[in-house]
Amino acid sequence: MNSEQQLFDETPLRRFEYDDSVVLAADVGPATDATVDVVDGTVIVVADGQQYEQDIPAGDARAFIKHGVLTIELSEPEEDH
Repeated sequence: MNSEQQLFDETPLRRFEYDDSVVLAADVGPATDATVDVVDGTVIVVADGQQYEQDIPAGDARAFIKHGVLTIELSEPEEDH
């Protein structure tokens, strides 16, 4: 499934749902000095001296920027058996 919402002002954020994970992706542009981190359910991106924050669903997450594309991988929380 693929849906779209906004990320950081006007940047489109696409959502891809898989059996055991969700991937969010956004083209943030070729910032020369961009970093990304996930802290307590918030993705924090610092690019070209500006800081942006995006809340994400609960669960394990990792985020990275490669070639100007921000990728956020969310693992589905394990259900108790």
